[in-house]
Amino acid sequence: MRLANRPLRLAACATVALLAAAVGCAPQDESPGGPHAAGPRQQSCDRGKLATVADGKLTVGTDKPAYAPWFHDDDPASGKGFESAVAYAVARRLGYDKGAVDWQTVPFNNAFAPGAKKFDFDINQISISAARKRAVAFSSGYYDVRQAVVALKGSPAARAKSIAGLRHLKLGAQVGSTSLDVVDDTVRPAQRPAVFQKNDLAKSALKNGQVDAILTDLPTAFYITSAEVKNAEVVGQFAATGTAKEQFGLVLDKESRITGCVTAAVDALRKDGTLAALEKKWLTDAVSVPVLK
Repeated sequence: MRLANRPLRLAACATVALLAAAVGCAPQDESPGGPHAAGPRQQSCDRGKLATVADGKLTVGTDKPAYAPWFHDDDPASGKGFESAVAYAVARRLGYDKGAVDWQTVPFNNAFAPGAKKFDFDINQISISAARKRAVAFSSGYYDVRQAVVALKGSPAARAKSIAGLRHLKLGAQVGSTSLDVVDDTVRPAQRPAVFQKNDLAKSALKNGQVDAILTDLPTAFYITSAEVKNAEVVGQFAATGTAKEQFGLVLDKESRITGCVTAAVDALRKDGTLAALEKKWLTDAVSVPVLK
């Protein structure tokens, strides 16, 4: 609430009007990075003229390894893979060609931890949440997410037909992920879940029998079963819950002056069909995957 400041603002406008007729006090959108942000945070969205970390460059963060199908051959700069392609599409909207994009390695949890950031935005399958918004800013969502269960073929976990069928199993997920949130808040297994720093470690644990099943987003689940763990299968997916969809968003510094500009770029890519086309090109369709209830 800002009502208490209203008399002060009116007084300030009156004083400025007396001192100089050329100066006005119009209402301002003071959200960081907004296209009408006031004072030192004011930011033009003119192509290529953003207040970026490095002048004339757009610095984009992601984790290493950079997993398929989000990236190709662990090379974010290739432009191949859904998130690499999205990052370059956003960059072009902001006025930066491929040569003006610099990639920086940022561990998954560090991307949305409190503190100043050395990237302009981070793209790494990071879901937008109220808790994370307390530490960082997000663009609007660029991908609507479903979580899924992966298990070895023929195992008891592969025969699970419902959420209740998962509760007696040893489950695993990446630390800090919404996959782990689904384990804790939706499945609520009898055993404490295994928590891994990287998805690679979770996949190894599945192959070695240290866990019965792992949870990850659906496209990653498809990729794991088609290219990485050939004797695994996607057991099922979880229905979207609540009034808001789970979405991946670009992560920015909490005080970033370009959040509004980045959000406008993402919104434009959704509106003109670019995001849908990239999703169709790089991500597997969720056909015939049962919903676990």
